[in-house]
Amino acid sequence: MDWGLSSTALPCRLPMSVSCLTRRSLLWGFPALAWSAGNVRAQGAASASKPERPRVNVALGDSGALYQLPLMVAAQLQYFAAEGLDVEFHEYNGAGPVQQALTKGTCDLAAGGLENAVMLRQRGLECQSFTLLARAPQLVFGVGTRALPGFRQLAQLRGCKIGIAAQDPATHWFAKQVMSRSGLGPDDVEYVALASPLAAVVALRDGEVSAIAYGDPLISLLEARGDIRVAVDTRLLRSTQELFGGPMPGGALYATAEFLQRNPRTAQGVTNAVVKALKWLQTAGPSDIVRAVPEVGQQGDRAVFLNAFEKSREALSPDGVLSDQGAQNLLRLMDRYAPATHPARLAADTVYTNEFARRAKQRFQA
Repeated sequence: MDWGLSSTALPCRLPMSVSCLTRRSLLWGFPALAWSAGNVRAQGAASASKPERPRVNVALGDSGALYQLPLMVAAQLQYFAAEGLDVEFHEYNGAGPVQQALTKGTCDLAAGGLENAVMLRQRGLECQSFTLLARAPQLVFGVGTRALPGFRQLAQLRGCKIGIAAQDPATHWFAKQVMSRSGLGPDDVEYVALASPLAAVVALRDGEVSAIAYGDPLISLLEARGDIRVAVDTRLLRSTQELFGGPMPGGALYATAEFLQRNPRTAQGVTNAVVKALKWLQTAGPSDIVRAVPEVGQQGDRAVFLNAFEKSREALSPDGVLSDQGAQNLLRLMDRYAPATHPARLAADTVYTNEFARRAKQRFQA
């Protein structure tokens, strides 16, 4: 779900016209956040434990995903600054460039799907998740209202084409799981990789695909336009449980094991700020969100964003802690749909650590 933007791009409006749907118009405003987070410093309010590295660079491989909202809030409400941290965000087009940024030291941390940390470990980079951002994938399977106006059940998709995000393999696994639970085999449908949100809109409009597996903000926009009917929604915990047979984690903050070992106070400061933001988001109202994230509030259709947030709120982690069952379920899913990554060879507890999140949870009573 990466829009492929550079870190210098400016936030744009979110127009409802298909002709105006560019990659930039589907970004929730992280370029502006990179400036604001990097220029707000603590004014005598830093934690007693001074971070080893007060300046932290965070790689975003899935910019625009709603699980990154806690990062926005932590920056805008100066939670990072209160921990003595100067945080900047950098956008990359997918997991590959993020791996390069972490390997070369261009970035210290990354925010992305937990599966990215698993795949990086399999590629030889010892990564660990240390703060869970979303406790559900926040992906949606939507059926096109033009392609199947009389849609009643997923079995009707036999012989159809399903759109998935080209840069996000998790959407492919998600779609395969949906089809499997619906009694359809791998040869019963065809998967079409869509290069961008704009490509997804056009594919649905032109009948190139009959259904789509994607995340917000695109899904909420398509819902608002009446272009899709939601069939499976993992923004909801109950739907996630039903689809995967248990918890399935979504976005997370991760870093190399070396960084976490050498900079524990820095990692703790980042986690403190994010967990505080996660707790704030549990009860924040629409007006609170708009005030806390002004760049988002000024988008072309504020209602679409707020609707997306409300639907995804329960999927956000309340405390940054990842359950072992969730990690195990993810490894099993990857072993089933991405066996080349050999996730079964990994022990679940090597993929993540809750050391920092548990401390933050206790501190903020999250």
